[in-house]
Amino acid sequence: MRTSWRWIPPLQLDGTTQMALDGWMLNQLLAGADPMLRLYSWRRPTLSLGRHQRRLEPHWHDLYSAGVIDLVRRPSGGRAVLHAGDLTYALAWRPDTQRRQEAYVQSCHWLQMAFSQLGLPLQFGTVAGMAAHGAPSCFASGTAADLVHANGAKRIGSAQLWRGPCLLQHGAILLSPPVELWREVFGNDPPPLPSQADSLSPDALQERLRHCAERYLCGTPLLQQPLDALEWQAVMQTKTAPLGAV
Repeated sequence: MRTSWRWIPPLQLDGTTQMALDGWMLNQLLAGADPMLRLYSWRRPTLSLGRHQRRLEPHWHDLYSAGVIDLVRRPSGGRAVLHAGDLTYALAWRPDTQRRQEAYVQSCHWLQMAFSQLGLPLQFGTVAGMAAHGAPSCFASGTAADLVHANGAKRIGSAQLWRGPCLLQHGAILLSPPVELWREVFGNDPPPLPSQADSLSPDALQERLRHCAERYLCGTPLLQQPLDALEWQAVMQTKTAPLGAV
């Protein structure tokens, strides 16, 4: 018997609400709910930090204080991600493996298929995790958790949070990262994405991603179900202050 999957329609919200919603998804899964998938964008340019990332560049707080970016902490791991000109996915499910790399393969296949259909094939990165650890930016290198183009440019950075057999996986899909802001935050340019990627429409990409998720991840149609009032209340009860304000 196939498991039903819930599709939460795309939302553009502030970072702390987005993170609270993703944490709620995992808690619902732990309580016995069906797996969930959603795509979303960010109301303002936001730098999200990994759950265990302790290295914060001093000028990030300056950029936050100046109103250039928001700062939030993700429930998942990994390094800093600048959310501007990207599309973010979050899925909460129970893979049939608890081996981290095997779970990445299972959790990312739909993403690979979507970009392959666009003529932009992606493969997992080859940079060792420890070698990438020193860079504050998630997109500075592509590890075995990430999807990169043939030229090595990283398109999708993903991170996980496990609770027993339940997995919350986040990923940022770069579309048109703002060069000047990227330089302000990280001191270098964003990854050199293939030129044909410039024509990607976020709306069209969302539709393709949903279709590929249904075929290659869920194995069944996604059941669209926005959050109801009680669910929103539960999400907002777990919302925390922006990281820069703490």
